[in-house]
Amino acid sequence: MLTTDSKTKVENPKYIPGIYNYCDRWCERCQFTSRCLNCTLAEKQFGGLQEIDQFNDEFWEKFNEMLEDTLTMVQEIATEYGFEPDSIHLMPDELGEAENSKLTHLITHASDAYAEMVEEWFDSNEFHFNKKEEEMSLIRIVTPGHNPEKEVDDINDAAEVIRWYQYQIHVKIQRAVSSAFEEQSEYDDMPKDSDGSAKVALIGIDRSITAWKKLLNSFPELEKQIINLILLLKSTLKRVETQFPHARSFVRPGFDEIGVATEQ
Repeated sequence: MLTTDSKTKVENPKYIPGIYNYCDRWCERCQFTSRCLNCTLAEKQFGGLQEIDQFNDEFWEKFNEMLEDTLTMVQEIATEYGFEPDSIHLMPDELGEAENSKLTHLITHASDAYAEMVEEWFDSNEFHFNKKEEEMSLIRIVTPGHNPEKEVDDINDAAEVIRWYQYQIHVKIQRAVSSAFEEQSEYDDMPKDSDGSAKVALIGIDRSITAWKKLLNSFPELEKQIINLILLLKSTLKRVETQFPHARSFVRPGFDEIGVATEQ
């Protein structure tokens, strides 16, 4: 049962109703912690929420700015290796029931395969991370005036992002697929949980692609491996957008509402 204090918080207009329904559960990286009742109730764990919000907003803004350039770069490198990054051209109205079912299977299979590949990649390339750490330490010793901390932070941030969404992308896609099956009898003009879940998956894919680009900058010797993972993500992204054509336009409470970030 809610206490009187909790009830007052629930009624406070600064809290965004339902914001936690279509978030990625990464409270430490969220730019709306001060406007989420769940986070406020756990404020002792997260500390000053408004300061955290501002830092995280800037963090994701940088990621968003890098995405388009990343996709262009991947296109060019993939062509050099002979990959076909744009081999999927299916449109929703071109798909029959059997094809839709097949595409759904491909989406879940691809997202599951990606999660396993990421695990294998980090396991097999631990040496490169240790080597990079040694290089950064040597730079500090040999060139005291040079500070390699930014590259270290970029590597850590990228790895953290990839790890966070590694399995969540698959989970959200599965939820979208399951919800879509249950929604078959619902009105087409109603907001659908399948679209909301698919959008969270797409955001996770977008951010993971950008994070892999950051690792590519630091580990050029692993270019082919990283490009292969990015292409799998890009392929999965296209399939999700095909299966859920309205996902990108789904309005998540708070995150996608104009002007919400400035309201207090």
